[in-house]
Amino acid sequence: MEEMEEELKCPVCGSFYREPIILPCSHNICQACARNILVQTPESESPQSRRASGSGVSDYDYLDLDKMSLYSEADSGYGSYGGFASAPTTPCQKSPNGVRVFPPAMPPPATHLSPALASVPRNSCITCPQCHRSLILDDRGLRGFPKNRVLEGVIDRYQQSKAAALKCQLCEKAPKEATVMCEQCDVFYCDPCRLRCHPPRGPLAKHRLVPPAQGRVSRRLSPRKVSTCTDHELENHSMYCVQCKMPVCYQCLEEGKHSSHEVKALGAMWKLHKSQLSQALNGLSDRAKEAKEFLVQLRNMVQQIQENSVEFEACLVAQCDALIDALNRRKAQLLARVNKEHEHKLKVVRDQISHCTVKLRQTTGLMEYCLEVIKENDPSGFLQISDALIRRVHLTEDQWGKGTLTPRMTTDFDLSLDNSPLLQSIHQLDFVQMKASPPVPATPILQLEDCCTHNNSATLSWKQPPLSTVPAEGYILELDDGNGGQFREVYVGKETMCTVDGLHFNSTYNARIKAFNKTGVSQYSKTLVLQTSEDTDSEEQTVPFPVPSERLPLRRMSPFSSTLNLQPSFPGRAYFDFRSSPHQLSLHSSLQSLNAPGCNFETQSASYSQLVDIKKLLAVAWFAFDPGSAHSDIIFSNDNLTVTCSSYDDRVVLGKTGFSKGVHYWELTVDRYDNHPDPAFGVARIDVMKDVMLGKDDKAWAMYVDNNRSWFMHNNSHTNRTEGGITKGATIGVLLDFNRKTLTFFINDEQQGPIAFENVEGLFFPAVSLNRNVQVTLRTGLQVPDFYSSRASIA
Repeated sequence: MEEMEEELKCPVCGSFYREPIILPCSHNICQACARNILVQTPESESPQSRRASGSGVSDYDYLDLDKMSLYSEADSGYGSYGGFASAPTTPCQKSPNGVRVFPPAMPPPATHLSPALASVPRNSCITCPQCHRSLILDDRGLRGFPKNRVLEGVIDRYQQSKAAALKCQLCEKAPKEATVMCEQCDVFYCDPCRLRCHPPRGPLAKHRLVPPAQGRVSRRLSPRKVSTCTDHELENHSMYCVQCKMPVCYQCLEEGKHSSHEVKALGAMWKLHKSQLSQALNGLSDRAKEAKEFLVQLRNMVQQIQENSVEFEACLVAQCDALIDALNRRKAQLLARVNKEHEHKLKVVRDQISHCTVKLRQTTGLMEYCLEVIKENDPSGFLQISDALIRRVHLTEDQWGKGTLTPRMTTDFDLSLDNSPLLQSIHQLDFVQMKASPPVPATPILQLEDCCTHNNSATLSWKQPPLSTVPAEGYILELDDGNGGQFREVYVGKETMCTVDGLHFNSTYNARIKAFNKTGVSQYSKTLVLQTSEDTDSEEQTVPFPVPSERLPLRRMSPFSSTLNLQPSFPGRAYFDFRSSPHQLSLHSSLQSLNAPGCNFETQSASYSQLVDIKKLLAVAWFAFDPGSAHSDIIFSNDNLTVTCSSYDDRVVLGKTGFSKGVHYWELTVDRYDNHPDPAFGVARIDVMKDVMLGKDDKAWAMYVDNNRSWFMHNNSHTNRTEGGITKGATIGVLLDFNRKTLTFFINDEQQGPIAFENVEGLFFPAVSLNRNVQVTLRTGLQVPDFYSSRASIA
């Protein structure tokens, strides 16, 4: 019960309510707190004096206040309440629990009555501290508000449950634990206070003293004060006015205050409202249970997040350590290369030093020998060796020629480490999930078995690949101009089927499809070669199913000279205008930019051809349930073809496609049927009520059915009870015929009752209402039943 404590505290004083009164806005306030926040309105500024004087200028604009939040039937749902009127706003302050309250304009006058019951000044105004709606009190003052006896009882029980050990009520400082309770005095005593204040002598000797626990029970079981009428304080409430939504007494009825109102017995209405509150609590209890489960899930997520965080941090540290180890290994390799280069340079230089040293020694020796020869004085001997010495000197000099005295190795290292790519990679090192954008959707696949042509019209159908994990937000269908020209967009949307009308007869077209999402577009599908009919007057033709031609990937041609986007005229909903012809009903989308009629698909090989009767290839409406307009309790699955509900109450879901012309038939299969509920099937307007059974308002036409019988219902009027119900696996058919302006229902291929509704005109959407005991699956793209077609032709 601790969560309930805030409901039991006054928004002004922040303590438990004491003698709470009920304001017309249904909020509660202590009677003493209500006295404290009264504001006296000047007589000259009251609404009555303003109207009497006709003044248009004042500090307070009551007209604007009435438009904002005062007790008007237009904006708040509350009617007038006795003699209360609107009042001006005043400067506010905050109570202990943070709620804004309005202080009194002047101190309360001295009076011998209690503050709560003392008379209030004339034109006193009180403002609700929670919703801030103001009103002026009448002559009854605060006594005109009913007292909330139920709230007092709840507070008493709550305080008693919180008081584990009852304390003495007469101890001045620290109350001791009570040992007895006097039933006559209704006071708890400890032993010292009992001996001092309640001695067992005189009149007190006859009082009965009981243990504290027994006294608590007797106090709880003691009869409570019966609430009395606010207008007649001596009369108890005995009846309940339905229009005024308040208890009344017999004297109120005799005075004629509620003569034209519906009045019921107080006990009956008490039981009825208790029942309604219990039913409302059932739904709230389910929500609370779901909230508790959700909180458990969130707490488990906290633990899981902590565990995943530790694991992820360990993985991150391991990955970074691996990078550091790899860098250290590469560092060692690079240092080895530097050392190798260092040793090579030293070896080359040392070899050159050794070579030059030897050669210099030889040159020096030759020079010294030649100098000694020059010193000789024997001319004939000198001339015998001079030629040879001159040649040796020149040869030796040539050996010291160009390049000999140039170092074979530089002192600089010709190695430069290019670390910029690695540094850039380190700076760009990040988590892939945070940077990568979602991929584009997979290439759509044309469903050849669902494609058909007739005269100058063609219907194309496609789907996403079965193993595709990337959802597509929409599709783009492109056709060329029939002469091998550029492709042009003829359809952009979420649907997976489109019929194109108005193409040229006896022409060849190429068609392709691609998907898109926020990231981008997919590749084009394989190209289909389409051939339109030759004769516009032929009643019956045979056409082959399309076969994709093997071509190279096609490049998207842009810009397009003209495009046609079949986009919905209402957000999230597609509106199609169906037209009828001698052979088919088709989605009518004029392709004026192409100016070329529907098409037949040309096969590449006769072995792939399958000839069929064109009368059997009727283009029909394909649609699913619409999550955007459905009640929030509806649960969707199976690509929005299967629905159920999370609530025990009936909830409505509509189809995505609206019909206004032609003949349309769809079926619903009952996948689950528990506890004999009453699901309803039919059609509805776009603004039908979503939180009641289909047919309860004037926006829906429906058949609701249980396990034994069915009824038709519109505007809460039930007609044509028919025997025969549904079970798990049953099929309900709905046939909407705008040609005959009728709506007919079928159960298991048998018509259920007569024609349900006639004179059906306008725009209608397939509709279903169900609760959590039912699950149904929608089947669309169906032809009209044969027996109905034959009956219609006879008619």
